[in-house]
Amino acid sequence: MVENTQTMKRFHVHVRVKNLCDSIEFYNALFGTVPTVTKDDYAKWMLDDPRINFAISTGHAENGIEHLGLQVDRPEDLEQVYANMQKAKGTVREEGDCTCCYSKSQKSWITDPQGVDWEAFYTYGTATVYGEGINARPAPEVMEHWKGNDGKAASRNGAETPVKNETSSNGTCPLATA
Repeated sequence: MVENTQTMKRFHVHVRVKNLCDSIEFYNALFGTVPTVTKDDYAKWMLDDPRINFAISTGHAENGIEHLGLQVDRPEDLEQVYANMQKAKGTVREEGDCTCCYSKSQKSWITDPQGVDWEAFYTYGTATVYGEGINARPAPEVMEHWKGNDGKAASRNGAETPVKNETSSNGTCPLATA
């Protein structure tokens, strides 16, 4: 029997959403499971079928795809993904060790010809804050003043309440049960 030496990668999608509660409710139904991480401004599903790290967050000027990526299971697996990024002939931005999306990771970025940001990363721990350094952003209650990483002024639709007080369109918020 031939041993499979190919490394496992997990596809990553991060989507900007306007209402976290509505979105959690939708994706819980779509994926048939609750998020593995839920914060006041962020949720993440680590799915095995399909093998995907699917994340959503609030606090952006526009909704839609935030970025795509490839997550590896071991730090040494980053070498091959980084080599592939170099072959893609874009500018690779090495971020190195960082705190982002309530996780401690090592990562690099590249932008595809359509302008979609891709990250390659290995996660080695959790964090109590959304991010530090270039990934830092204030607590949800001050997000209306935050200029997101999309470079546009973010708005909380004029609301001054934190995301955790949002409700879904049916009057409930799955944050309390997820």
